[in-house]
Amino acid sequence: MRLTTIAVFALTRQGAALARRLALSLSEEGYTPTLGLPRRLADEFGADLCFETLGEALASHFNAFGGHVVVAATGLTVRLIAPLLKSKTSDPAVVVLTQDGRFAVSLLSGHLGGANQLASDAARALGGQAVISTATDLSGRPALEMLARDHGLAVEDISRLAYFSRRLAEGEKVRVSDPEGFLVPHLELWPESFEFTGPSPRVVVDYRLGRTGPLDLVLRPRVIFLGLGCHRGVDRAELEELITRELARHLLARDAVAGLATVEARAEEPALADLCRENNWPLSVFSKDELERAKVPNPSETVKKNIGVASVCEAAALLAARTDRLVISKVKSPRATLAAAVAAPPKAA
Repeated sequence: MRLTTIAVFALTRQGAALARRLALSLSEEGYTPTLGLPRRLADEFGADLCFETLGEALASHFNAFGGHVVVAATGLTVRLIAPLLKSKTSDPAVVVLTQDGRFAVSLLSGHLGGANQLASDAARALGGQAVISTATDLSGRPALEMLARDHGLAVEDISRLAYFSRRLAEGEKVRVSDPEGFLVPHLELWPESFEFTGPSPRVVVDYRLGRTGPLDLVLRPRVIFLGLGCHRGVDRAELEELITRELARHLLARDAVAGLATVEARAEEPALADLCRENNWPLSVFSKDELERAKVPNPSETVKKNIGVASVCEAAALLAARTDRLVISKVKSPRATLAAAVAAPPKAA
């Protein structure tokens, strides 16, 4: 997903004028910019955020925005952000803009964070030149982390990216195993970069466990939808144990879970809300009429009597995944039921 919320910082009067111009232009490109200026320039240029020092401003707001454009020297910016860095998977984008607007340098989180795109957009808005140093971009090869992000694939071990990125940047082919076609249809633009036979090390795209080697880069398509039925007041730990046990028993990757689904009458259960929040899973909620229309293998008269519909977990999983096939049929714990279904690969554009 492209970043939207950005902070645009400047230090001098010339830089402030450029930053304000850029913020106005980027707002027309779909960004939501916040203009940050020293207190002495805030009123003159209509700043949204005031600061005494740039270092304090960056430290206070570094993770509050998807990206930052800093109109300042590259060396200064590097020194200020260095103590704030944590991981390439979570650090925001940082772009350094020269005070005359001639160059927009993608400094941090070029691919996953969107700095390369932000630098390109900033340069275009100001009539300048984007400076992008990521090797795959320079060689005209695709970036695996961007392909994964754009097609809803979770990178299981980010440390494995470097090996495959280096091979692509050096013009070698990368082997891909994608038995159900979650990524392969999107690789047709780069026939010189990928091949689809051969041993490990490979890029493996699969929602199932046990099909990878220690040298493989594993990408998990987020396609497993968990349907849950439960008693009121069910404990979150019981749901967690049920999900963990059944995913492992059916050799399904937790990173491939796309979300939870349930009936409207259980939409406000605290345990479900906690699970969704902690795992960043969306919750799909279906009415009794919707659930009743789903064809399930294990309808229950008891559930029909208590809830008003013959199936919650199986029907909710099938509806959320938009399929008619379960990968986990209804299983029970003392106060909950679970089923799972897998969504089909999206069609390539």
